[in-house]
Amino acid sequence: MRGLALPILVFAALEGLVQSGRMPDYLMPAPSQVFETILDLAHGPLWQHIGISTFRVFSGFAIGAALALFIGTWVGLSRRAEAYLEPSFQALRAVPGLAWVPLLLIWLGIDEASKITLIAIGAFFPVYLNLVAGIRNVDRKLVEVGALYQFSSYRLVRHIFVPAALPYLFTGLRQALSMAWLCVVAAELLAATKGIGYLLTDGRETSRPDLVLVAIILLAVMGKLTDSVLRALETRGLGWRDSYAGKPG
Repeated sequence: MRGLALPILVFAALEGLVQSGRMPDYLMPAPSQVFETILDLAHGPLWQHIGISTFRVFSGFAIGAALALFIGTWVGLSRRAEAYLEPSFQALRAVPGLAWVPLLLIWLGIDEASKITLIAIGAFFPVYLNLVAGIRNVDRKLVEVGALYQFSSYRLVRHIFVPAALPYLFTGLRQALSMAWLCVVAAELLAATKGIGYLLTDGRETSRPDLVLVAIILLAVMGKLTDSVLRALETRGLGWRDSYAGKPG
């Protein structure tokens, strides 16, 4: 509950500024007006916008993360694969996500394929980079001990590489999910008639800052909820770690 203290304080301050006339409501609507807009949308297309954006995010995230798991494991375990693939991936990583949009629209059109592909590209690199780093940071002595006991490649991966790389993998997955939400907004701003990003465009074109703020709040809430799911899976999957949790005060 303490995490709600800052948002409540900000909303209360904004409400006071707008209601007192110190801040014009055509630039920054009062939080109460934004809440009324949310209620109005909830009886209309709100859930459809949330549903389609969530579908796009998870579809692109699943595709990008799956490809990153396969290629990242291959590059992490094989120096030959690293020599062939790593330079190209590092170059592509520097390309902004928006730079892919014109090409994807030419290749795939304005339907779901281009949007999901853009999200998959954004989700790929955080998982790939963190997974490769996790594999390469495995203690060499552990690998040598496994070889000494004649572990097969499968047993080396299962008993040594996977436990050591899991923290890096979860970090990459959480970063990838954040990138997926960023990319879905970019995709829906440019070519969509439904979705949270479309609400942003609609609010801008109709000069409705309350609608823009509703979309921003939805993105923040959905991003937090989906990250909380991954964080819970991380806590469950890494329960064997005895890591520092910070001071209580």
